[in-house]
Amino acid sequence: MDIQLKRGLLDVCVLAAIKNKDSYGYQIIKEMKPYLELSESTLYTILKRLESADQLTVRSVEHDGRLRKYYHITDSGLGRIEEFKEDWKEILAIYDFITREDNRYE
Repeated sequence: MDIQLKRGLLDVCVLAAIKNKDSYGYQIIKEMKPYLELSESTLYTILKRLESADQLTVRSVEHDGRLRKYYHITDSGLGRIEEFKEDWKEILAIYDFITREDNRYE
């Protein structure tokens, strides 16, 4: 898969993981695990990129004597998910076009 496409998809997946509830790194990985494998290093790179793009905010909370970072989606992040949904319709149309020949022989 094209690395830029995958990067964009992973960004939206992380935003979707925190869409309904603030979460922290390990919980995000755990929630995504049934759908895709994501390493901690990849996740934290994505989280930093999304924070820099103002698509999420971070707050630290003490938990069991240590600080845990919780991530919260912003309006911009919610907008990114909606843009992705619209873009996905176009991607599906392109896929249908590319595979139209395949469907003739089924």
